Order: sequence, then structure tokens, then C-alpha cells
Amino acid sequence: MKYTIGMDFGSDSVRALLVNTSTGEDLATAVHYYARWKEGKYCDASKNKFRQHPLDYIEGIENTINSIVSQVDENIIKNIVGIGIDTTGSTPVAVDKTGRPLALLNGFEENPNAMFVLWKDHTGIKEADEINELCSKWAIDYSKYEGGIYSSEWFWSKILHVSRTDKKVLEAAYSWVEHCDWIPFLLTGGTDVSKMKRSRCAAGHKALWHESFDGLPPNDFFVELDPILDGLTNRLYKETYTSDVSVVTISKAWSQRLGLPITVEVAVGAFDCHMGAVGAKIEPYYLTKVMGTSTCDILVTPKRKEEHLVKGICGQVNGSVIPGMLGLEAGQSAFGDIYAWYKNLLGWPINELIGTSSILDTVTKEKLIEEALENLIPKLSEAASKEVIGASGELALDWMNGRRTPDANQNLKGVISGINLGSTSPKVFRALVEASCFGAKKIADRFINEGIPIKGVIAIGGIAQKSPFIMQMMSDVLNMPIKVAKSQQACALGAAIFGAVASKTYQDTFEAMEAMGSTYENVYEPIPANVVQFQAVYKTYSELAISIENHIIKSI
Repeated sequence: MKYTIGMDFGSDSVRALLVNTSTGEDLATAVHYYARWKEGKYCDASKNKFRQHPLDYIEGIENTINSIVSQVDENIIKNIVGIGIDTTGSTPVAVDKTGRPLALLNGFEENPNAMFVLWKDHTGIKEADEINELCSKWAIDYSKYEGGIYSSEWFWSKILHVSRTDKKVLEAAYSWVEHCDWIPFLLTGGTDVSKMKRSRCAAGHKALWHESFDGLPPNDFFVELDPILDGLTNRLYKETYTSDVSVVTISKAWSQRLGLPITVEVAVGAFDCHMGAVGAKIEPYYLTKVMGTSTCDILVTPKRKEEHLVKGICGQVNGSVIPGMLGLEAGQSAFGDIYAWYKNLLGWPINELIGTSSILDTVTKEKLIEEALENLIPKLSEAASKEVIGASGELALDWMNGRRTPDANQNLKGVISGINLGSTSPKVFRALVEASCFGAKKIADRFINEGIPIKGVIAIGGIAQKSPFIMQMMSDVLNMPIKVAKSQQACALGAAIFGAVASKTYQDTFEAMEAMGSTYENVYEPIPANVVQFQAVYKTYSELAISIENHIIKSI
């Protein structure tokens, strides 16, 4: 028997999963919540500024892997052959020549600009606009393989924004690396950033890299964008690698630190949603939805000689999901985050009024608050499910964190309209759920209208497994069956699958995916009567979206 570890670095935590490569069985799992992130450090949600300290990641590696190793016997440990890594993205960080993030150097420990710029950080909106303007007038549109619209969520927008706003970071930064590239580099003891194996997934979807460009855009493109970027491409990369490739074996120091064999191969990293699609056994032309704080929607298609460019998505990259196939990415900037925002909004009086009550003891207050908040979304879902579709008039737009796709625009804001004196918390919640489903339909419609068929939908993540209300509505709105992956850790499982391929346990990704990938625990079928009713509400949603977008554009 051979075993691999999949590590999934999410927005709030890192998860590690130990998997039997013959069966895909989970043998052990562990979760570590980022301590500094949990305290809200280095972030300002009102400014869409979200930064994460590299120490949160390092502590996560140690705690999760040491935990899973402690859960199994020595015979299993000595047969661990590979590690796969997935992370959020684009989540870049400034590094020195050795590849060390600046936040780990003296003088930068508490500087947010020296930390990882999380995927949902939108401080680079102005810079994204400038990149789009330059691409539109350059001889080659370097954004054409990334949907034709560059986003503030992505690599170059963030680099340019931080470089402009922090001279010390600009001067100290030798290069920039993605989170999914840094973790394998760290685990293998890398000391020269020029030798770092860069992810095809990250480079192709977020950094304007493409084979037909012979790598990244040329230096003169970036100099035209801003002279402070002069020479940076020479300190980045030209070649990229798919995740079936091994970086090298784990370093002696990390082997001892984690209690792993020195022979463990570390696979090239990738983004969470792409590896999640592999964990859920993605099939060609099946839209795989990773449903978490945001959504990431993944499609794979056979690679053709004439590649059709799909407008307004997050890129199409050869090998970004499965080597040898074209990977297409889309998604929503906020999904679960919308429900979490509404929960916090309604939870404020619960915390304040119960928390300051003079008739309850401290333990009772804490238990009562915990119980109320835990049951808030399930109770709202139950009540909202009883509302008649479109009857009460509340309508929302799902742009609370801007719009990722189709047609990225992070200037957009969320909207709740049609409120009247009869509006209730469940009715507003239902409008928010409808908006998130309508946003998903906009993505599906874009693929279909661009000639990319969708045969069905595969869903992974906590929302897919825990909320029949949301999933049934999603099926009705999309008018498609949705298969829900059984694995609760599909992203980590996908990473473990790549760990198996990189270690040569399997010859290719398809073989490993078939043996180790998740089965499905549920299938949601669209209800015909609901489909018809939602079509009418969706039409109104689309009209509201056009009106609000025009209003916001005029006000900028």
C-alpha cells in the first residue's frame, strides 16, 4: 500500500488529508485555522484589503501534518510517497532572492504589503483598469486567453498596486511568487527563487502567461504599464509546470520536522478549485462548482488546434486542471460570503443584547448566543423555502465582493431591491440565495452562448453538502441536474491525487483520478414547475443588473 497527503490552503484554514492511493480512502485528516487571520489582522474589509501572514501557513503545515501522522501507525507513515498542494489564488507575495517572503524578514514582520495578498483583495482595481486599457491598444492582446478582461483579483494588479504604495517593499522585492508555488518550494528546501517550479494553473489563469506568447508578456509591455516594473519579468519565469510533475523530494529539515520519509515527492502546486475538480472526478463538459466563500467553476475540454476564446471568464489554459486538456475557469467573487454577511448582520443584536443581559450568567449567555447563531441560516433556509417563487418582490444582486465572471468588474456592489413593509428576514434571505443562483446561471449561459456545451454540473464544498434548499434552487435555476461529491475534502483529495501521479504511483492523472476520486452522495434534479417560474425572476434580475451596472459606471 502507498499513501499520499493532500494539503488544501483555504481562505480561513488549511486542511491536510492522508489518502490510500489504491482506494481513495481517507485515513486521517486535520484542520488548522489561521490564528492571525482569525483575529482579523492585516485586513480592512471596507477597503477590500485582505492580507495573510506566511507564518499562518507555516504553522498550518506543521500542525496538520503532525496531527495526521500521529493518527496512523509507522507502517503507513513509511509508505507515504507524495504530497500535493492547492491554495487560493491569485495570492502572491513579494520575496527576496532566496524566495523568502518579505514578511519573514527583519523590518517587515508587521507590514501587510510584505504579506500574501489574498485572492479576494481588490485594492488593485485602478491597476487592473490600466492593464485592460494597455491590453486593448497593444499589438497583442495579452489578456485574450484570460477572458479579455484582467481582474484586480489577479497577479499583476496586486503587484503593481503594492509596488506603487510601498517603496520599501518595492525596493526589497527581488521577485513575486504565488502561494501555490511557495509552499512546494518551502517544503523542498528551495533557496533560489529563479529555480522555483511555477504552476501552469496560476501563471496561465492569473498572470498573462501563455504558450503562444513564449511565456509572459515582454518587458516593454510592463514598462509601458509602469516603469517601476522594468526588469521584473527577468526575475520571474518563462517555463511553467502541470501538477503531475514533481518539484523534488521533501527536504531533510522538513522531513524531520513533519515526521515524513525523506523520499516523499512534492508535486507542483495549483489552485484549490482546479484540484477540487480532479478530486470530484471531473468529466469533459461538466461544470464543476467549488462552492465556498466564493465559487470557482471549472470546465475541461479536449484540446483543439483551433482554440475558441471564451469572453469574460478567468482564462483557458492547457493543462491547468488535467494535463493534456484545456481547463476553463469562471466563478463568483462572493457566494458563501453573502450568507455569512447576512448572518453577521442579523447576529449583531443577538451578540449585543444577549451578551449584555443582566439576567443571565456568563455560561448561559455564551451557550445561547452560540445556539442562536448556529441555527440562524438553517432556520432562515427552512422559512425561505416556503415562500412562493417571485411572489413577494424582493430581488438582490450578488455583487457584494464585485463580479468575477462573466466580465470581471470589481467596482460593482451588491443590491437588495423591492423591499416593502411586508419584507421579512426569510424573504430577504431567499432573495440573496436567488441572486447567488442567478449569478451562477450567468456563468453557465456565457459558456453555452460561446459554443461550450454543459452536459451537467458537479458540486463540491460545504454548501453543496449541507444545504438542500440552496442546491435544489441552483438545479432549478440552471435547469440542470447537479451531482454532489461525497468527499468533504475534494480539494485536498485532488491534491493527494496529484501527489500520487508526481510520485509515479500512477502513470497519469486520469488513472489516479479513477482510482482515488470521490463518488457522489446526492443528485438534484430540476423541478419543471420551478424552472418556469425562475425564468421570469431571472429576467427581472438581468434587467436590474444592467440598470445598476450602468448607474455604477456613470458614478465612478
